Amino acid sequence: MRGHGMRATGVASLPLHPGNAPRWLFKRMVSLSSAMMEVMVEEEGTGFLLQRMSNPYWFQALSCVLGFDWHSSGTTTVTCGALKEAMKGSELGVIGVGGKGRASRKAPQGIEEAAKVLELSEQQAHTHVRTSKLTAKIDSAALQDGFELYHHAFFLDGEGNWAVVQQGLCNESGYARRYHWSNASDFFSSPHSGIACDEKRNQVLNLSHENSQGNRKIMLDLVNDSPMKLKPAHHKLLHPYQSNLFDDFHEPMEPLPHLKMPRNVNWNALQQVYEIQPSRFEDLVMERGIGAGTVRALSYISTLLYGDEPDWKDPVKFSFAVGGKDGVPFPVDRKAMDQAAIELKTALEESRVNNKERLKGIERLREFLPEDYEWQ
Repeated sequence: MRGHGMRATGVASLPLHPGNAPRWLFKRMVSLSSAMMEVMVEEEGTGFLLQRMSNPYWFQALSCVLGFDWHSSGTTTVTCGALKEAMKGSELGVIGVGGKGRASRKAPQGIEEAAKVLELSEQQAHTHVRTSKLTAKIDSAALQDGFELYHHAFFLDGEGNWAVVQQGLCNESGYARRYHWSNASDFFSSPHSGIACDEKRNQVLNLSHENSQGNRKIMLDLVNDSPMKLKPAHHKLLHPYQSNLFDDFHEPMEPLPHLKMPRNVNWNALQQVYEIQPSRFEDLVMERGIGAGTVRALSYISTLLYGDEPDWKDPVKFSFAVGGKDGVPFPVDRKAMDQAAIELKTALEESRVNNKERLKGIERLREFLPEDYEWQ
């Protein structure tokens, strides 16, 4: 299988822009993206196309070629919509489901319908549905960065490959953050890599990082023992009741300054988890009712009682698409830029669209690149 074993590939932060793309623009985005995808699939296969879609640099360049300013939340929602539409009437062998708001919640049903069209087995369809739910749950509960998911698109082919492009919104800053996934085999071993972002946070609870393995294990042990035993600890850690817990445990840690215990914990959901006795952390977070607050409370209690902290680093690299030519916030990632530009230019030149649209696309791609960039 092409791309087997790949991990989540990136995150991008973008300012939220309201409104819809004009019909004339969206129509051309669909036409141009359809022609480009046909060339890519013909040359490299469907797995290659999904792999490129999961690359945040390539995806950003693609949105620019299709007509978007790169610094916009619409590069995710509208571009995904255009790609999904372009896949409908083609023989690509790739189908996109999900989308923004209500459409995102229809992704599981859409996956099952797409699996039939692509002639996938029931087991493959079931695995894809679980993957769709798991990636969304991880980026909303296991990775807590202050962004609430509102867009989830799932793309799959007939060979078992898949890619996820989802986006979250921070109401305070007005920024959106995009998360990329592709063919992940391990969802809790630092899956987010090759990340691009405008906004970096100081404290991010990242339970998907490999450094959080010890904390995840303790969380699982605690809920499998009895979640009701955790209630006294939770109560004592709530402001203004916060104490050092010395009365209850032999060698607990002092409460850490950045640990602010969530007030709402779904004890009923934790009781359901206890009755199931999950053996994997993903089964814990996937349980209905286990949200960000409950996960955060479990992680805090595990840290304070047993001293095994989770990872607190934001998994995004502070960047402007592929870096800044003046070295701020970091030097341009020339390799990523070269690969995205060359692949898109080749696809445009070979695509089955009229010369005018082709030249416009290449010109928009030039605007994405620095002035001194030279085609290789």
